[in-house]
Amino acid sequence: MKKLAGHPSFPVFRCYSAADIAAHGDLLDGRTVHDITRRAWKDICSGRAYGTKSVLAIRPEEIADHPWLTDKTMPGERLGWKLNCLSSVNGRYGGVKIVGANALNRRLGLPRSKSTIVLLEKFTLTPLCVLDGTEISAARTASYATVVAERFLTGRSDISVFLFGAGPIAEKIILALDKCCGKSIRRLFVSSRTGKGAAQLAASIARKVGYEVIPVLNHEMVRECDFIITASNADAPVFEADEIGDALVLHLGGDETPTAFLQRAIRSGTVLCDNVEMVSHRASQSLAFYFSRHGATLEQLAAPLGIRSLSDVIEDPDFQPETPIHITCVGLPMLDLYVGAHIYERLISAERRSRTPSRLAG
Repeated sequence: MKKLAGHPSFPVFRCYSAADIAAHGDLLDGRTVHDITRRAWKDICSGRAYGTKSVLAIRPEEIADHPWLTDKTMPGERLGWKLNCLSSVNGRYGGVKIVGANALNRRLGLPRSKSTIVLLEKFTLTPLCVLDGTEISAARTASYATVVAERFLTGRSDISVFLFGAGPIAEKIILALDKCCGKSIRRLFVSSRTGKGAAQLAASIARKVGYEVIPVLNHEMVRECDFIITASNADAPVFEADEIGDALVLHLGGDETPTAFLQRAIRSGTVLCDNVEMVSHRASQSLAFYFSRHGATLEQLAAPLGIRSLSDVIEDPDFQPETPIHITCVGLPMLDLYVGAHIYERLISAERRSRTPSRLAG
């Protein structure tokens, strides 16, 4: 086959497991991922990176046909069965992340969610590698916490954080916050559905961060916190509207935010999404539910109500939000692309160095 003049050649297609990625321990460091996703946000804002997301959900009648899918031993948690496909491009790469999730997987000793990323050269769409994307996905989700804290809490000190959820994403959030703004945080409260998970997470992570991590069984301290993060798989709101003052609320899960708080934020505060269109089309989170329950969609009413995408404001130093601030994030494909490409480049570079003979050999 004749090669086009000036077109690059490509390395052999690679497959990288979670173990391959973990062997280079700093690849998913919270500070590193934060810096990568900040570059991604700059390109998203300028239009140099863009993408789309599709979601396939199981049909209700199929759930009825499989009794184990209707198991009620995990009350308060969504089944969350979904097959997601997140596609995106930037100036150099294309990427597709495939996500399969089901809460009852844990009953089988499996993760609730597993991701696979395929990285491609942008113009020829030649596959370059496939990566186990589960840890990548968790790390990029955690970067939402560091990015919004950097944008909306800069200059603050003695910050208290309340984190709903104690799974892999919650762990990544705690570690990333420590790396990126740990000097500004005094304490972080963590709450889980049963309480056991929060206690285990706090005990396992206490010596890895510079601030105090406190497991709690109730929401009494929510009122005292400046930054509230919901990262659970709850099937109903995890706090009461009157428990939140003028805090920054980052919504990363499902139907976790009460209607009354959304109404207050829309009326007198600031409501943002990582992407209004994607949050609306995903239709699985509290903000999208708020509109669908009133016979409308978020996408239809966002502009009249002043609800905007993060890309509209994150690079705008003149944007001054009213409080409380509520931010719903569905997960942008472009963030996975940038983190996946970074890992690919680092691993390829390491392989090349290992093949280069030492000048001192012999």
